[in-house]
Amino acid sequence: MRGRIGRREFAVGAGATLLAGALGGCAVTRGVGGPPAVVLPRPRAATDRITQITVCTRPFRPQGPRVEVEQVGRSTVVHNYGHGGSGWSLSWGSSALAIELALAGGARDVGVIGCGALGLTSALLLQRAGVRVTIYAKDLPPDVRSSLATGIWSPDSRICLAEHATPAFKRTWERMARTSFRTYQSWLGLPGYPVEFFDNYVVRDASQAASRDEATADSRPAFASLQGELLTDLLPASTDFAPGSHPLGARYLRRRTIMLFNLPSFTHALVNDFLVAGGRIEVREFHSPAEFAELPQTTLIHATGYGARALFDDRSIVPVRGQLAHLIPEPDIHYGIYYRGTAFVPRRDGLVFQVVGDSDYYGYDDARTAPDPAEAALAIRTITGLFPAA
Repeated sequence: MRGRIGRREFAVGAGATLLAGALGGCAVTRGVGGPPAVVLPRPRAATDRITQITVCTRPFRPQGPRVEVEQVGRSTVVHNYGHGGSGWSLSWGSSALAIELALAGGARDVGVIGCGALGLTSALLLQRAGVRVTIYAKDLPPDVRSSLATGIWSPDSRICLAEHATPAFKRTWERMARTSFRTYQSWLGLPGYPVEFFDNYVVRDASQAASRDEATADSRPAFASLQGELLTDLLPASTDFAPGSHPLGARYLRRRTIMLFNLPSFTHALVNDFLVAGGRIEVREFHSPAEFAELPQTTLIHATGYGARALFDDRSIVPVRGQLAHLIPEPDIHYGIYYRGTAFVPRRDGLVFQVVGDSDYYGYDDARTAPDPAEAALAIRTITGLFPAA
């Protein structure tokens, strides 16, 4: 799910200390009378405005995504799955690597297994290379896990454990991330706003103790954090705001600009582009890789995401549960908030509220898909509680 909407993309930042009266080394906007520097309209968020609660299972692999070739009987299978919470964010770059492998043998007719983020982008890039493509999938958007993602740019969200982030892995990851970011810029300004930017505000209470990191001590293996190390040139620097410069009381805010994918319009555009270019979609469920031999194509890109755990018996995939509460859209709300382990994202198809926890281990190894209304209510209550009473 989400591209992750977790701590790192909403984190205050390594070494940043938000204390009452000072933010060491940071440019701070303070209230000095007159209108506030930050205007944040209060969202009309309440449980009776929830339109649906969705749950997604992110496919995390401790060693990172699987983009490699495997021979399965007569079929040359290129795997393209296991991106954790970074599927949409890395999709174009990862798929570019996958089609390089798929076309190395000269194939001109390729099958794609799966119709989520990685399947659709693989299929479109194959078409752009002049290849005939058929997508085979049990489910189509919006009934795929990718359609249940949060939809924000989060290219290192549960991408691997830190111990597996070797120099070679970092080079590959950076290539995927930069290719994807560049491709997404061509979707800006199109009808339906498939891709756009929004300002997100990390909020901290003045009473919070000074700390270089909000997380408590954790003996579990750390997740890799690569965006701040390798992609600092892609998005604007953050800006800090002190109490009095915004409507959220005695709190400190840090503003970051983040890229957003409005998934209903974006996936609709991807499917439409694929079909207009002559692509075929066949609804089909595979119970075993041996069934690939029944297809007319002998070169396949396998992009089933979490589905690979069952289809290929890949037990390296760890489920990470993520739940979204979708509320009635509000066209005038164009900002997001991260506060106390909870995130709010202003998607065009509806405001999204999500409990993300205090670390990437929130939802880890949890394959439950049943919605939790209490969790949804907590997410809404946490964000609306920041605003003065209406």
